[in-house]
Amino acid sequence: MPSSFALQDHALISRSFDAVPYGIVALSTAGELLYANAWAAARLPSDDFLAVWGDETRKRIVDAFSRSVDEGLATLEVASADGTPWRLSVEPWRGGTDAEPVLMVSLLPTRSDGEPVDFALGLTQDQLRQAQKMDAIGKLTGGVAHDFNNLLQVISGNLQLLSADVAGNARAERRVANAMAGVTRGTKLAAQLLAFGRRQPLAPKVVNIGRFVRDMDELLRRALGEAIEVETVVAGGLWNTLVDPGNVENALLNLALNARDAMEGRGKLTIEAGNALLDATYAAAHGDLRPGQYVMIAVTDTGTGIPAEIIDQVFEPFFTTKPEGRGTGLGLSMVYGFVKQSGGHVKIYSEPGHGTTVKIYLPRSTQSEDRVVDIEEEGVRGGDETILVVEDDDAVRETVVAMLGDLGYRVLKARDAESALSIIESGIAIDLLFTDVVMPGPLRSPELARKAAERQPGIGVLFTSGYTENAIVHGGRLDEGVELLSKPYTRDQLARRVRNVLATRLRRTQDALPMASATATPVPPPMRVLVVEDDALIRMSICEMLESRGHMAFEAGDGHEALRVYNAQPIDVLLADVGLPGMNGVEVADRLREQQPELPVLYATGDHTANGIQRDERTAILVKPYGVADLMDAIGRITRAT
Repeated sequence: MPSSFALQDHALISRSFDAVPYGIVALSTAGELLYANAWAAARLPSDDFLAVWGDETRKRIVDAFSRSVDEGLATLEVASADGTPWRLSVEPWRGGTDAEPVLMVSLLPTRSDGEPVDFALGLTQDQLRQAQKMDAIGKLTGGVAHDFNNLLQVISGNLQLLSADVAGNARAERRVANAMAGVTRGTKLAAQLLAFGRRQPLAPKVVNIGRFVRDMDELLRRALGEAIEVETVVAGGLWNTLVDPGNVENALLNLALNARDAMEGRGKLTIEAGNALLDATYAAAHGDLRPGQYVMIAVTDTGTGIPAEIIDQVFEPFFTTKPEGRGTGLGLSMVYGFVKQSGGHVKIYSEPGHGTTVKIYLPRSTQSEDRVVDIEEEGVRGGDETILVVEDDDAVRETVVAMLGDLGYRVLKARDAESALSIIESGIAIDLLFTDVVMPGPLRSPELARKAAERQPGIGVLFTSGYTENAIVHGGRLDEGVELLSKPYTRDQLARRVRNVLATRLRRTQDALPMASATATPVPPPMRVLVVEDDALIRMSICEMLESRGHMAFEAGDGHEALRVYNAQPIDVLLADVGLPGMNGVEVADRLREQQPELPVLYATGDHTANGIQRDERTAILVKPYGVADLMDAIGRITRAT
């Protein structure tokens, strides 16, 4: 049985099949029913497809199955056991070179003269062939994008590591920048390939499109130039929609740039946002659409328009009317794929010589708007937590290990999920699991993440992939609570996402503290912390943070003063800046540990590499700037064994 057959990867196909007023079923070559569209499910008296027919008819149908596998399309006129006449069309759907074919069967009730009651059989066959084509495109582009993004990740990571080595060499810096620009272009191409194949992982949020469009106004004006007038019209009472904000921005920018080219850099662009009701009549004319309430975005230009003979081709991949070298032909197909994957609808209207309007319809959401936080605005900083990197590609693994090490993290590595699980089970404390989604071996990455959480509760998990397949993406959307960093990524993007996931992990741990206290777990006593910092304002701020959490803080402005304070007061933790005048922070720690070898030491520094510092379970690095949560987490790590 070809149990891998499923339509959840192709929500558009399923909706298309449910929209047609006749039967479409999927069968194994043995006749086992795998799928039935809404029409067939409501009318077939049994979930056993072959049981519907009499003995003689059943033999003819089974024979048609065999002929279809060998010859392709097979049609026959039959009657069900109750005498109802039908026309059956059987065509194999091959999911892959080694996969057993699935038989797609259309059932049309016929009149006594053999003519179909409703639609011509050709419509079903056309829809099936289009669905097969899109399925093949999706698999091809997904595989290409995965390998392509892995290559880009190796190139990008090494270029960013190289940039630090050539700092100050203007010629070398310029060459690195040019190479990075090429990586960026390759990244966009890979994203477009995934988009039109509807294989990009969506992270939808409930957004108000009107506010979203207004926020893009400045970006659009910069991209289009002063010679193009931009007008934004947002209707009152606009509904919310559940959609991936980044993809909406890319779609609008693509449409705007296409409009600019059509207007040859001079004209008027109008962006409208409003509510729309698409009724059953309209939906019936578009097999990929369900009637209901939608939020509509219309982009209208005053350009040359599109000739009627090619307007049906504009959303096809690689189709372009631009001169060679001026476009990939993927912009509009990316818009089309994203909208369909989001459960929406896109329609284009054009009049040659007057202009073009592209309308995007996105399903209405009745939920309240999400607050979208742009983590890219955060400063780039590293840390000293322990990260386990799981990646089967040797070059990618070594690159990301080097990048994380450069950010100051302690890094462990594994080439597959089973090796990673062995490291986790060894008892080494791990703060973050950073794993590729597509891994070799019997243990899959989501299962590794689940087992890691069981063995080390509170561990953070960040997935990465150039193509997610179905491991953490279902229905085109990331599973709830899943964090994904798509390849290729820059050093800054890696740093921000790692800090974001670690911060989320810390918040969850803190949220669980009240529950832990209810079980009479003893509360750790206040710590006596010696703060050694030559900047008085920073020193005062650190002491206030410590005291706000119940700890006692003792101040010192340099190493010699720190020694005097230590000899006068019992100290539980040393928090020292590395760059102190005279005696540096490392020397201060060495002197104090001569008297108290197990003294926990926390170095606070603006240098994420913190060269010369030997880190262990009682020694940590806190990279400036940091907040109360980061400070408390770091102190907790180095004192937990006390």
